[in-house]
Amino acid sequence: MIIFYGWWIVLACFVIGLYVSSIIFFGFTAFFEPIVKEFGWSYTQVSLATSLRGLEMGIFAPFLGFLVDRWGSRKLMVFGVITVGLGLILLSLTQSLLMFYLAFILLSFGSGGSTSIVTMAVIANWFDKKAGKAFGFMASGFGASGLFIPVIVWLIEAYQWRTALVLLGLGMWLIGLPLCLIIRNKPEQYGYLPDGKSPTKGKDPEIQSLEVNLTLKEALKHKAFIYLTLAEFLRFVIVTAVITHVMPYLGSIGISRRNAGLVAAGIPLISIVGRIGFGWLGDIYNKKYIMLLTFFLLGLGMLAFCYAQNLWILIIFLLLFPPSFGGTMVLRVSMLREYFGRDSFGKLLGIIMGAASLGGIIGPPLAGWVFDTWQSYYYIWIAFAVLMGLAILLVLKIETPRKGEV
Repeated sequence: MIIFYGWWIVLACFVIGLYVSSIIFFGFTAFFEPIVKEFGWSYTQVSLATSLRGLEMGIFAPFLGFLVDRWGSRKLMVFGVITVGLGLILLSLTQSLLMFYLAFILLSFGSGGSTSIVTMAVIANWFDKKAGKAFGFMASGFGASGLFIPVIVWLIEAYQWRTALVLLGLGMWLIGLPLCLIIRNKPEQYGYLPDGKSPTKGKDPEIQSLEVNLTLKEALKHKAFIYLTLAEFLRFVIVTAVITHVMPYLGSIGISRRNAGLVAAGIPLISIVGRIGFGWLGDIYNKKYIMLLTFFLLGLGMLAFCYAQNLWILIIFLLLFPPSFGGTMVLRVSMLREYFGRDSFGKLLGIIMGAASLGGIIGPPLAGWVFDTWQSYYYIWIAFAVLMGLAILLVLKIETPRKGEV
């Protein structure tokens, strides 16, 4: 049995995404204490680095979308992998707060060039009817990155944080650069069609003429794109606030730090179920209604989070929130691929992710302000559950674009 080459691309993107996200996103918490201890910086000063990363990606995402449509994913991924390696080595040489921030900005550019928009764009080129499954497997690398965190902790304990960063930077090059060679931008250049269909069995011209492939200008005017972007903005406000504040919140309601840490680690790992499962369902059933289901479950998960002091309610939260959170990440890109086609996919995804990143900048500080003001997260979680209701209404209003409609 010959495996369609697109699945090798999915595997390469999975591994690169796992490595990058485990260090820069989920694993950075392991470097937190050693850096504070050496330099005496405050938690706020160190935390600002991650905020700068989010702000920069919010601005950079639309630009990156234009680049990936123009240059292709392979060149950008090589650039991204090299830049991540350099950023990690620069971070290991940190002697000042300014240098620390500059290293994180470099890491932000590198991670943007080697994951997210760039990897999703190449998957969108290679898959059509099986896009949901492909996106789901590829995005599972981000969830599985939680498994790599103990390795990072061991490296820091064995070699100190600076040497650990150098080793991780070199590892990025040794692992990432060969995997970049697997990436191919479009299947047609290598005698394939999306999903592995043979060019000799091409689609009937009449069927092909009915396919939706909107231009950037047409898509930006379409209500479906506007509603999807607004829904993603609201979802990211909520999700980033929960992920950022999960441990402080659970600690504030009497749950031990050890158990709170297990919950925090469980969110990305359990999200793998949703990334694969809901991606698969989106290939079988109407993606809009599967998206509605994930948003509804996300809202129920937020309600459960309000009463997480009860163990059984906390388990319900873990059964609802992480899978639906993972599913929405996959469905947004598979819907974008199905509704608007391939030609402007990178640009459109960049705009959506830029808007989502702005939501990610708003959510965590807002939740923190509510806790500082009322000494409780309860009111903000209730408000976010209501906000999910608004996001559900936006998804309900999404209609499939038709060719020639705009």
